[in-house]
Amino acid sequence: MSDQSEGRRADDLVHLEVDDAVATVTLDSPANRNALGSALIGQLRAALHTAAGEDSVRVILLRSAGPVFCSGADMREAVEVGMQAVARDMVAVQRTIVALPRPVVVRLDGPVRAGGLGLVAAADVVLAADTVTFAFTEVRLGLAAATISLTCLDRMSERAASWRFLGGEPFDAAEAERVGLVTRAVPAAGMDAAVADVLTALRQGTPQGLGETKAVLNAELLARMDAQGERLAELSARLFASDESRAAMRTFLDRRGHSSR
Repeated sequence: MSDQSEGRRADDLVHLEVDDAVATVTLDSPANRNALGSALIGQLRAALHTAAGEDSVRVILLRSAGPVFCSGADMREAVEVGMQAVARDMVAVQRTIVALPRPVVVRLDGPVRAGGLGLVAAADVVLAADTVTFAFTEVRLGLAAATISLTCLDRMSERAASWRFLGGEPFDAAEAERVGLVTRAVPAAGMDAAVADVLTALRQGTPQGLGETKAVLNAELLARMDAQGERLAELSARLFASDESRAAMRTFLDRRGHSSR
């Protein structure tokens, strides 16, 4: 057993543990509900690359600590610093998940919003507790689901994407399964067993078999990401910097600040 969690620092937002051919990568930034800012994305990419470089690893499990998987982009960072770099980072982290030569399994025990759906859609297998909710909330903040469209549009039907991207309404795990964002919705009490079954199956693959199969499955998606990623990152950054979006994000942050007092 190799435990990469030894020597954790107080500012670690992502943890990596390796055991029995499974690398578990855990998002752990409770202060902002695992929001996607430059620090968390950077640590996530580093953990994924480290996991894939471990000779013993056959599968990577991405999950979260705390009650929320991911609340979307870090809006405080967006307002205070801007999202030029983070928008490119969002393209890069999705590409990392898609291109890794090991299957990535996502376990969802809590809600996923906006940018977090890009991580979900990039993964190979996704199991969601039936209590989990999802939403593409960008449109309500003057934004578009730009960088995450790279992976989400590859999973969803055109009609489902149109409604979910434009409507912004929350939807449940059963609907997420129906439209292709998750592999399977599972009763919350059965998540441990369901995840264990998937990991057991994937561990049977050989390194070459797993890597070459992922390459076959994801070749067209990777080509589209490389062709469109920069344009969509620029669009995302421009929208985050717009007066309309900045005003909407400030209102949201003020409302959330008052509700937590």
